[in-house]
Amino acid sequence: MASCMNRSAPSKCIAFLLALMLAAFSWRFGEASYYSPSSSTLTGFVQSRGSQFVLHGRPLYVNGFNAYYLSYAAVDSSDEVVDVLQQAASMGLTLCRTWAFKDGGYHALQLSPGVYDESSFKALDFVLNEASRNGIRVILSLVDNYPNMGGKAQYVQWARNAGVSLSSGSDDEFFTNPTIKSYYKNYIKDVITRVNTLTGVAYKDDPTIFAWELMNEPRCPSDASGDTLYYWIEEMSSYVKSIDGNHMVEAGLEGFYGPWSKDKQNVNPAGINLGTGTDYIRFSQISSVDFTTVHSYPDIWLAGQSFSDQMEFFTAWVSAHISDGYAVKKPLLFAEFGLSKLSQGSDVDEHRVSLFSALYAAIYSSATSGGPAAGALVWQLCSQAVEGRVATDGYGVLLSPDSPTTSLISLQSQKLTALNQ
Repeated sequence: MASCMNRSAPSKCIAFLLALMLAAFSWRFGEASYYSPSSSTLTGFVQSRGSQFVLHGRPLYVNGFNAYYLSYAAVDSSDEVVDVLQQAASMGLTLCRTWAFKDGGYHALQLSPGVYDESSFKALDFVLNEASRNGIRVILSLVDNYPNMGGKAQYVQWARNAGVSLSSGSDDEFFTNPTIKSYYKNYIKDVITRVNTLTGVAYKDDPTIFAWELMNEPRCPSDASGDTLYYWIEEMSSYVKSIDGNHMVEAGLEGFYGPWSKDKQNVNPAGINLGTGTDYIRFSQISSVDFTTVHSYPDIWLAGQSFSDQMEFFTAWVSAHISDGYAVKKPLLFAEFGLSKLSQGSDVDEHRVSLFSALYAAIYSSATSGGPAAGALVWQLCSQAVEGRVATDGYGVLLSPDSPTTSLISLQSQKLTALNQ
């Protein structure tokens, strides 16, 4: 509320106070209309049809969250996972994005190429079963661009340790080296064909899974043309489809415009796309990619700029990608967005209300007019215990009746669910 002391911005203060009043009301209303966790499993596979998701022949809109840590946390404490998923279900959230990998290191799922820790795999089994019990579908990401959980760097290191001849010292060998690509293909095949030890259902036959994500935020700075990533996405998405004909596939894109969209590059945050080797529209049009994704972190991408400038960028970023969705003719999911309390300080609630409201309004407007925006996943949902242990980036949204952010999330769930009826 500190910025509300600024007399030069009265409209902003009034808007925030109104949002708080709406949030308080919607939370009380939500208490009477909570979505009770169900013990029944989900049915039907979500598919893309034109620019919409469909389920049982009807358009589907989703409101959801990221919780990358679920299987990682479940190895130690299933109670934490149960708590997060039950809270999410109580808010009407229907889609979760989480990691289906941990390459090397502590609590590794994949210890080395093709060698797995069964306890970590069983933790992922548990996450899927618990998500289904709570009526939540799951996007499973299969590898990371970054080294925090192993990622492409670990695959390259495994190849190096095995004496594989590498043409460079770059982690981008992940996208081109035949041996490394075979490591990855073998891994995703083993994940997709795994039979859940709790349900007896193969992952590829489980309606709980919404889609497979090839990589979290793929980037290839060694090839700014985008060709390397394009052909890798094309190859790997087709490979997933050859194993699993039930589920959708998406690439994990952040939404940066590349060389094939020069007229759009001014929408990128200044300088951020230079050297990332990505190309949003071109990659989204790959036929074996079912829908496209966009991420947005104005507090990181425009660090040091005013929140007003960050919001101006954010609204333009959202608008541009919704507009592009009509041309791409595929559903659009805002798969990551958020603001960190580390960057926003005491203004975090006020700023989150502003940013979340803007995105949710744009999605709802698109959805009600038959547009491509199909939902959004906040980064990230967590309990108090998880925030202190594995979610220390400041983006954690703690579900609480005292939080205006929580209330906005709940209200968006109610509005989008009404469109699915």
